[in-house]
Amino acid sequence: MPLPTDEKALALSKDLLKAFDTVNGGEHPGFRPAHAKGALFTGTFTPSSDAASLTRAPHAQKPSTPVTVRFSDFAGIPNVPDNDPRGASPRGCAIRFQLAEHVHSDIVSHSADSFPTRTAEEFLEFLHALISTDPTGPHPNAIEQFLGTHPAALAFVQLPKPFPTSFAKESFFSVSAFKFTNADGKVRYGRYRILPAAGNEYLDDTAAAAQTPNFLFDEITERISKEPIKMHIVVQLAEDGDVVDDATVRWPEDRPVLKFGEITLTVKAPDDDIEKKRIIFDPRPQVDGIESAGDPLFQPRADIYLLAGRRRRAAIDGK
Repeated sequence: MPLPTDEKALALSKDLLKAFDTVNGGEHPGFRPAHAKGALFTGTFTPSSDAASLTRAPHAQKPSTPVTVRFSDFAGIPNVPDNDPRGASPRGCAIRFQLAEHVHSDIVSHSADSFPTRTAEEFLEFLHALISTDPTGPHPNAIEQFLGTHPAALAFVQLPKPFPTSFAKESFFSVSAFKFTNADGKVRYGRYRILPAAGNEYLDDTAAAAQTPNFLFDEITERISKEPIKMHIVVQLAEDGDVVDDATVRWPEDRPVLKFGEITLTVKAPDDDIEKKRIIFDPRPQVDGIESAGDPLFQPRADIYLLAGRRRRAAIDGK
């Protein structure tokens, strides 16, 4: 995956990476600038009987496809406590469908069904407001001023982000919408949801504060050593008139939901400590039958993922 040749796009990605480093108290070599703390698991994806009606993508047609899944905390700080109310949420779930050798498609999702800005430029403003804010200074401070003029960002900040008892009991949502095309050429627009087969379970504030700093990763490692972890993938489908190119706009809950398939995770990935740092997920769909729905976040996200991934690989490879 090449970096952008457009100088303005490349500069934006570099500015975002620099802003993340500042928010995180500096660069943490070998780690992501967001979702630095994570663990990698492997298993299989089995499509539902409805998946092929939505898309002609190969993993919707095959009986099963190998997958790699990374669960993570939010902050770009490698040792952030799993129960940190500011740095751990929203949690992440990234899924790689291994379609063939060096051929894959990814889903990148997080545990908040929301996003603070429509564009990467606005998101950079958001980060700069965080950086410029002095909590002890006069009000309204920089972040308060930003939130006062960006209602989507305010809604994201105020959205409840409870702590789950397990990654296996958390739900995850893709930020952007996708254009799905089936074998007959029929097009539908939708967003992925990753739902735990075990159901959702959350801690209250007191119980969350009492947990150990690594309780989620300790729990998921112990859980998978005893039994497979199952997650359902569904797609919430847009209806005519729904906005499909804005990550800050969510659709009504009465929109139809199609069962896409089930993930069964069986083991923690071999060489997890290195491989979870080397893998570079791509938020853009990279497969026939699934395309961007036009969200302007897709390309900048892919660019910063690649920039950060190359920097991370250079750090762990000693180059």
